[in-house]
Amino acid sequence: MKKIKTFLLLLPGLGAILLLMGGTFYIVIAQSLGFFNLAGENQFSFNHWINMLSDTVFHRSLFYSIKVSLLGALGSIIFSYPLAIWLRRPMKYKEVIIGTLRAPMFVPGLVAAFLFVNIIAYHGIINELLVFIGIIDRPIRMQNDEFGWAVIILQIWKNLPFALILVSGSVNSIRGDVLDAASNLGATRWNIFKYVIFPMTLSAVQAAFILIFIGALGDFAFSAIAGPRSTYSLARLMQTTAMEYDNWNGSAVIAVTIMLITAIVSVLISVIFTPLSTKKGAIK
Repeated sequence: MKKIKTFLLLLPGLGAILLLMGGTFYIVIAQSLGFFNLAGENQFSFNHWINMLSDTVFHRSLFYSIKVSLLGALGSIIFSYPLAIWLRRPMKYKEVIIGTLRAPMFVPGLVAAFLFVNIIAYHGIINELLVFIGIIDRPIRMQNDEFGWAVIILQIWKNLPFALILVSGSVNSIRGDVLDAASNLGATRWNIFKYVIFPMTLSAVQAAFILIFIGALGDFAFSAIAGPRSTYSLARLMQTTAMEYDNWNGSAVIAVTIMLITAIVSVLISVIFTPLSTKKGAIK
């Protein structure tokens, strides 16, 4: 009886969420299969998938988006670990430091992209400084590079505070006597991190990696402002396909692809991280 009452209390909010999300997923998937056409006949067809999957522009966008998202998520977590371990210690002005590190969370992505472009532009701050010091004779091109380093740096800068919150919470939950015991037994700092801190914080790393990857994969602002001009991100390609080419069915195919990639990566991360967090054996 209590379970039924609990379910009834959750039903209004949960029902609205399921209705909105389920309806959106249904329309996008159906549109990718030829239904809900804005113009023309509605009929079931795989032609939109076949046309999109055979498009080389889509292939480049897919590879670029996955690459940037993975490197952005990985970089955010890598940089968050030393900061989390450092902030574990008592220090003066700790709250000020934490507040400064979390500042990027309050800067809109589009604003951050424009600010970053001013820094790495041909006559931006970095180039002018390098020329003034004498390291280079003339400015070098860093904006809109083909690999996407500018977007990756932006993703790391923007998502580092979020990763730091999750990793710091997990690092701070480790009891001090556990770390002291490892140190007393002769473990080096690297071994303490490798065999104690890292395994005990993998759940936070897993959550941070998945959430950052999902956000980076669907990012539009960073790629539109600082990304390469010869390659679209999936989000930019989806917008261009729908708004400029009026191909809403092809745009729906890209949207479903983004959802499928996030689901696949989430499962793969869980499969990879679970054995690491439960690994047993002697420490060498």
